[in-house]
Amino acid sequence: MTLTAKNIRTVYIDHDVQDLPNIQPILDYFQGVPREIVDGPTAVFRRVAEAPDPISAAKEVLFLTKNKGAFVRKCPGTKEYTCCGYQILHIGTFCTMDCSYCVLQAYFHPPALQFFVNHDDLFAELDQVLESRNPEIRRIGTGEFTDSMIWEPWSGLSHRLVERFGRQDHAVLELKSKTVNIQGLDKLSHNRKTIMAWSVNTPEIIATQERNTAPLHARLAAAAKCESWGYPLAFHFDPMVIYPGCEQEYEKVVDLIFDHVSPENVVWISLGTFRFMPDLKAIIESRFEKSKIVYGEFITGLDNKMRYFKPLRIKLFQVMAAALKKRAPQAAAYFCMEDDEVWRKSFNQTPDLPSLLDQSAQRVCLLK
Repeated sequence: MTLTAKNIRTVYIDHDVQDLPNIQPILDYFQGVPREIVDGPTAVFRRVAEAPDPISAAKEVLFLTKNKGAFVRKCPGTKEYTCCGYQILHIGTFCTMDCSYCVLQAYFHPPALQFFVNHDDLFAELDQVLESRNPEIRRIGTGEFTDSMIWEPWSGLSHRLVERFGRQDHAVLELKSKTVNIQGLDKLSHNRKTIMAWSVNTPEIIATQERNTAPLHARLAAAAKCESWGYPLAFHFDPMVIYPGCEQEYEKVVDLIFDHVSPENVVWISLGTFRFMPDLKAIIESRFEKSKIVYGEFITGLDNKMRYFKPLRIKLFQVMAAALKKRAPQAAAYFCMEDDEVWRKSFNQTPDLPSLLDQSAQRVCLLK
């Protein structure tokens, strides 16, 4: 679900950004929605926190503000598990969609739909990063603290980012989504340096745990359309939920993906099972009364998150490894936050993960 005037009750504008040139086009798009100038985030957070369900309330409030920290930052991986060396482009926070397992529900206190509008600062920092060529290859994405595409079409940011990355040859931008907001991507000069990516799951999990997201068939149709426009693709099976019959259902999703798109055009495919901070359990139980996903066979992992018992994870991963080898043997499949034992027992290797993904980006995205 994109962010539109229909699902926003109030637009708050930080007084520090009210005179920036890109503010007025945004306000024109949200014409008719009540708006208020505020002195920083305190008033916004307080009003969200006072709601009976702050998380739902936060999805109806748009706060236009300034990012006062770094725009490009390292992915917050965990030292106990293999990390991929990804970098985050921090464009905003939170999401209009409502997935039961979403870590953002517990990560932000309180949550808020913040969109950072100091884009001159963003592009100045991004220019420095891209021009440094240190490291030689960079993999950067906007989908860590938000969905990459909910801000379209009114922000125009993805358009600018795609064309900026298209003017260089040693870094890739990944735009990851559960929406189908791709209308503005056609005819952009992307030069294959933007990877269009989708989080995917079984129809069962999408229907029961992912409110207000696009159905699987729509995501895959959007991926096929982006491929026809020349974009490389990626898919993320994360989080995979273990339930009776899930192995066969996830295999079917693999087949559906490659019934829609060419395996040669897929840069990477990530795999990760459902894991959660202990604080998230009570939130899920309160907000998703019919959800049973927190009642599986979990143990406390090395990162203090609740994780499925390792043999259960490995069993599912082995099925997926076989399915991916059959349909897309050349695609770089990898685990998000798993240890060497899981790698060995699932893929029969413990690779240098950053190098594996860099090489795949070089090959598919034509990096130099």
